[in-house]
Amino acid sequence: MKITGIIAEYNPFHNGHLYQIKRARELTGADYVIVVMSGNFTQRGNPAVMDKYSRAKMALEGGADLVLELPVCYATGSAEYFASGAIALLTALGCVDSICFGSESGDIEALTQVAKALVHESSDYKKAFKANIKNGSTYPMARNAALAETLDGFVPYNRMLSYPNNILGIEYIKAILRQESPIVAYTNMRIGSDYHAYKLAETFSSALSIRQSLSIQDDLEMVHAQLPSKVYEIMKEDFHKTFPIFAADFSSMLKFKLIREREQGFTKYLDVTKSISDKLVRDTFKMQGFDDFCDILKSKDLTHVRVSRCLSHILLDIYEEDMEQYLEGGIVFYARVLGMKEDAAPLTKAIKKHTSVPLITKTTSAVSTLYPLGRKQFEQDVYASHVYECIAGTKYHAGMRDEYRRQIVKI
Repeated sequence: MKITGIIAEYNPFHNGHLYQIKRARELTGADYVIVVMSGNFTQRGNPAVMDKYSRAKMALEGGADLVLELPVCYATGSAEYFASGAIALLTALGCVDSICFGSESGDIEALTQVAKALVHESSDYKKAFKANIKNGSTYPMARNAALAETLDGFVPYNRMLSYPNNILGIEYIKAILRQESPIVAYTNMRIGSDYHAYKLAETFSSALSIRQSLSIQDDLEMVHAQLPSKVYEIMKEDFHKTFPIFAADFSSMLKFKLIREREQGFTKYLDVTKSISDKLVRDTFKMQGFDDFCDILKSKDLTHVRVSRCLSHILLDIYEEDMEQYLEGGIVFYARVLGMKEDAAPLTKAIKKHTSVPLITKTTSAVSTLYPLGRKQFEQDVYASHVYECIAGTKYHAGMRDEYRRQIVKI
């Protein structure tokens, strides 16, 4: 039995994702595909446009066999944290042979070469990196320049670190190397619109452009062509009942949190440095909305996404100290199932036989199953879900669903 993993957000699931799952099976020869997916909050620091159970159902309809939730502390983390958590989870299952990810490069050897250079950091690289930082380069610019100066053959790939999927793919490989995971990495060249594209393409649009269209047009038919038919039906059923959800919907809740904690500062939260905390304290009362506040706080050295990520950590009570404990204690402590196919019994049987962490299919059993550190990580996931449900339920007058009573998706 061959098993491959895909790390994703599916925010929302679209034609490009359908293609990715198909290519993953072809490239790896996998019998089963496991997706590790962000829950209700994503790596850009924003809430997912649809809740995690709906997106898990989309993934299953799109060809996945099992969908696991990436703990929220990693799902909303930097690319390095995001990758570390996802690779650790797949490795802990004990039976995953490979991962497959999309990249702008499509060249696994080149991506691996860069990943190895960044993991091992030669003395020449460190010297060049420090020199570029001293000369005023940003971290990404300094890293790219140092690689160009010290890595043989890097020149043809010197724009590799300018593309988001390449960066994430390199982080996956770095995590595999650092964790000494037996998982083998594969990549396929990403097709369709650029990751950052705001406008819809003919059939292969970015998730960002789909979200943008839903936000501005508020018309599901506008994105119909970008979605597999079964995914469209799922979205049509829930449209204006439980979704779409956007960062702006959380503005009042975030503003309350910022005002309440303003006097003590925000450095206890993950990713929030002293300088960022000082900005937040100084500009709290300038906040009108979530995204507008990110624009106010961003600067040459502080991106909109980084600010958004910091704000999500404050909103969801994700602390720097907790992350340090997780990384020291084992990274992940459970595999939370969001959805599975009925005919995937051989897969779950293999996981139960080889896994080093509990496979959680019932939320209520997690409290008694997990040790304190794992319980803390899991309770953060539950809290994040309840925050999301509070906003979604209020926006669409649908009521707030209790995470402890939610059932996993089966098709």
